[in-house]
Amino acid sequence: MSRRKRVHDKQWKPDPKYGNVLVGRFVSQIMRDGKRSVAEKVLYGSFDIIHEETKKGGLNIFEQAIKNVSPLLELKSRRVGGANYQVPIPVSGDRRQALAMRWIIDACRKRKGKGMGKKLADEFLEASNKAGAAMKKREDVHRMAEANKAFAHFA
Repeated sequence: MSRRKRVHDKQWKPDPKYGNVLVGRFVSQIMRDGKRSVAEKVLYGSFDIIHEETKKGGLNIFEQAIKNVSPLLELKSRRVGGANYQVPIPVSGDRRQALAMRWIIDACRKRKGKGMGKKLADEFLEASNKAGAAMKKREDVHRMAEANKAFAHFA
């Protein structure tokens, strides 16, 4: 008997330009105050910047970046006998992408200077080369999960 509500799968809409569901989800994540057109402009702008800098497709770099940043493990707090344990658990497919997107966007928002499009482009390029702040976040989470492997039996 589960205490939680039943979770219904969300139907994500693909974006208008590429017809890609992942890009559509990313636009939704960037979006603030319901301004989808602004979010799309920012993301497509970053793809253009990537194309100018590398002559590779922005979409390919984007997908590679998401794949590289996606975590395999995460930590969940479990209360066992008055003590809180950080228990490492495997991450499912949709949540992996959601975390990767969130980390990339957070890393961009923390960067100083330049417009959001340029910051996104830089973060995508770094993440696709397994570098950058979002990639560091993933490594930190994995390191913590590894350190707390002893508590895995509480999962």
